[in-house]
Amino acid sequence: MRLIFRAALALAALAVAPVPASAQFAPPVMVADADVGGTRVTFNGLPGNWYPASGEIKHPTILMLGGSEGGLTKGSNRHALALRDRGYNVLYQSYYRTTDANADFALVPVETFDEAIAWLKQQPGVDPERLGILGSSKGAEAALLIASRHPEFKAVVATMPSNVVWEGFSFSSEQRPEYGSSWSFAGEPLPFLPFGEVQQGDSLVQLYGRGLEALSNHEDAIIPVEAITGRVLLICGEADTLWPSCDMARRVKTRADAMDGPEVEILAYADAGHAVFGSPLPADSDLSRLTYFGGSGEGNNAARKDSMAKMEAFLDEVLKD
Repeated sequence: MRLIFRAALALAALAVAPVPASAQFAPPVMVADADVGGTRVTFNGLPGNWYPASGEIKHPTILMLGGSEGGLTKGSNRHALALRDRGYNVLYQSYYRTTDANADFALVPVETFDEAIAWLKQQPGVDPERLGILGSSKGAEAALLIASRHPEFKAVVATMPSNVVWEGFSFSSEQRPEYGSSWSFAGEPLPFLPFGEVQQGDSLVQLYGRGLEALSNHEDAIIPVEAITGRVLLICGEADTLWPSCDMARRVKTRADAMDGPEVEILAYADAGHAVFGSPLPADSDLSRLTYFGGSGEGNNAARKDSMAKMEAFLDEVLKD
């Protein structure tokens, strides 16, 4: 049953691209070069693409993180460039799956982010008082975790988010006990929530939901979002069939409200799934490529258009005004 789960997770990383039946489960490792105007930087031995905004003044800055696809993708490079063109410095940082040697999402060191943040604050074009972080899916899990550890972040955007640190996983056919947590610090695993018991015919969202049912036994896995000092924007699709992102988004807000934490806003879209966020596709595109993990093509695409505009407005309001 673990193999079924790993296969589905691998397909999740390809959720916005056509996947032929004969395709291998694991997406290829991709480390895209920086586009024009960008440079390659390295933290904790892992590559990132740095896109400084033009001009000699200090600019607001975004740390951008991808999801379980890992590495650095061309699509996320384009998104980083779009933010750079809006007047933001952007560091698009990898944290795993840059080579076959780090291809498992397990015990990923959070020190990678710590190094990147320290470097950003020293750059002459960075205003250290105007830092934001943007992450999607597993990158959203990371974004909330990092922001809870770094009060420097004034704006936090987590799309298809998680309220907990989850168990690690492998795209390979082996799931080893030492995988434990998705994340580590100082070589030690962070507390994590195990996946739910897998039953034949389950969808991924059911497996994650079953894990959340046991959360009272693993409360140390909950991300302490009450420690976040900046404003938080969460974006999710109610029809997400990968993991229950809207349920987890509401759990984030409930905890923040109950514990005098940050202001949390949720954008939830009824007819969208795990492809709720990203650059909208042209209307004449094959929108079925957005439906692999819930929602209709039209619903996901409409959500992308709306959420992208609102995300940009949120960042402008918090970091520019």
